Amino acid sequence: MDLIKNWKLHLLALIVVIVAESIGMHRFGLVVLLPLLYALVLGGILSFPKFGILKFSEMDRAAKFMPIAMLVLLTKIGLGIGPNLEMLLNSGWALIMQEFGHFFGTLIFGLPVALLLGMKREAIGACYSIDREPNVAIIGEKYGLDSPEGRGVMGMYICGTVFGALWISILAGVVAGLDIFHPHSLAMGAGIGSASMMAAGTGSIIAAYPEAAETVGAYAAAANLMTSVLGIYFALFISLPVTVKIYELVTGDKRAA
Repeated sequence: MDLIKNWKLHLLALIVVIVAESIGMHRFGLVVLLPLLYALVLGGILSFPKFGILKFSEMDRAAKFMPIAMLVLLTKIGLGIGPNLEMLLNSGWALIMQEFGHFFGTLIFGLPVALLLGMKREAIGACYSIDREPNVAIIGEKYGLDSPEGRGVMGMYICGTVFGALWISILAGVVAGLDIFHPHSLAMGAGIGSASMMAAGTGSIIAAYPEAAETVGAYAAAANLMTSVLGIYFALFISLPVTVKIYELVTGDKRAA
């Protein structure tokens, strides 16, 4: 009966998905527009209170579907680990060590800025990772997406969706233009666990090194897969606990445990 009562939410979600997928991906120079961005914008319009399309009770009910969707996503990612284990084991230490770069970058640079801006426990969710889908699932399962940590991770997830591809394409282009790193290193750095960000970063690197287009794409894809697979365990067992401990040490807020 609950399923029948939620017909309005299901119908609106289906319409949003159809419209977003129909528009498809478009690239305007360094700017990459993806269906996920359109879905976020359409969802924001539909849920804007003044329009009266959705009631607060319906929006609250819709939010309760998120943890379920995250569990399905984690299962899908988990099923992709097995077929790629051999490739991951043969990738070498360079691809593995990049995880520490993702971790220390978000923690060392992100957490102090978040605390200086006045964020509380939201800083844990916002700064323990790059906050893509698997990272949202981890926070949703541990704390719930209606918690301060959940608000932090969702805020960064939306920012990454809207600005992430643009930012990494510009950054990768600038760093590639400096000609101080090997294009293979730049390619591995572009594989941060987000398909859209990887594509945007790789495009900028290939523009600077067109002769290495094939190998740049291969290294970026391998790094992206490594981050998607190992990044879950790294975030769950290393970066999240360390971020929590540092937050507790700095703020004295032991409730984050």
